[in-house]
Amino acid sequence: MERADRAAAGAGVRLLEIGPGRARVAMTVQDRHVNGHGICHGGYLFLLADAALAYASNSHGVSAVAAGADIAFLRPVPHGVELVAEAVERALVGRSGLYDVTVRAGDEAVAEFRGRTRQVPGLPPPPP
Repeated sequence: MERADRAAAGAGVRLLEIGPGRARVAMTVQDRHVNGHGICHGGYLFLLADAALAYASNSHGVSAVAAGADIAFLRPVPHGVELVAEAVERALVGRSGLYDVTVRAGDEAVAEFRGRTRQVPGLPPPPP
């Protein structure tokens, strides 16, 4: 899945850790991530959190896709900062999942994301 996710790779997202129902990813804020205010664009924070959601929700061996998500931006993130997003599964009932993702810069939370997923058993996994 990591090799097939061109959007995350293109943004510089790196997979750090994965386990059943959880994942950690990282990204360093670079020039391409900065908005007109000189801080990390919210779309990239969302993409980072969504990548963590994708890895965590697909960690059970059944293809899963996002069904919806919300994000709260807590603090601005300047250029050069290393961000780490950690996804944790809160519920997996039938084919529906609920995940919380915290995006941190060091020890400080900069965004909180809640994602909903749906397992799609017939959807083939990403190519190797």
